[in-house]
Amino acid sequence: MAGRLEGKVCIITGAARGMGEATARLFAAEGAKVALGDVMIKEGEAAAKDIGGDAFFQKLDVSDDENWKQFSGAVRDKFGTIDVLVNNAGLVHFTPIEHFNPADADKILGVNTVGPMLGAKHVAPIMKEAGKGSIVNISSVDGLRGCNGLTLYTASKWALRGLTKSLAYELGTSGIRVNSVHPGGVNTPMGNARGLPAEQLSAAFCRVPLQRIGEPNEIANASLFLASDEASYVTGAELAVDGGWGAGYFQPVLPGAPEGLPP
Repeated sequence: MAGRLEGKVCIITGAARGMGEATARLFAAEGAKVALGDVMIKEGEAAAKDIGGDAFFQKLDVSDDENWKQFSGAVRDKFGTIDVLVNNAGLVHFTPIEHFNPADADKILGVNTVGPMLGAKHVAPIMKEAGKGSIVNISSVDGLRGCNGLTLYTASKWALRGLTKSLAYELGTSGIRVNSVHPGGVNTPMGNARGLPAEQLSAAFCRVPLQRIGEPNEIANASLFLASDEASYVTGAELAVDGGWGAGYFQPVLPGAPEGLPP
């Protein structure tokens, strides 16, 4: 039985580890030819080698226009086309607004927002030639709400959400779909920087309806759906994969609220 992405050429950014690596592995398992891009060269090369088959890695700084030109060109030269782009590369940033440094904005927005714009810039002409394509932008639950101390990160992810909807209109007439995925907490080096066992994080996720952190493959499966032909009439959409974190608020005094929930 053919895989859900059989024969499709897929770029995944930030693919050296975490959600990006999980996505590359899943896409390859579903029949895709995967191109992994990341600034983490050693880890990216190891991931591509382990995936095997048609998978290959090339260094990609998503905030650099020339780097994108070289990367997308290499993918096209190797595989002939590009069917799917998953803009997964991202950086998180914590700081009170009083300590905001404009230089931080250049770095965070450069990766989280400008990176996906550049990715779309370089793959759109190739997808237009084919008359089809899918771009999946990995935003965040914080692209659907606000969060204290995450002002810059949140701004970058809201911008990515808006970019997604604008590109859905701009590219839709060429048969290119553009959607966003909004993960909540995910058990990756970015989402679990201390590397704690998932079960030890339960207290931190007591306000999440599903009461746990997400796993990388759960986000990858959402991207798989949007990349596949199963989502042929889905564009401009935002898919929350956050365990229900963005759905509302637990009232700690009412039945059904988790024990120990702070007021």
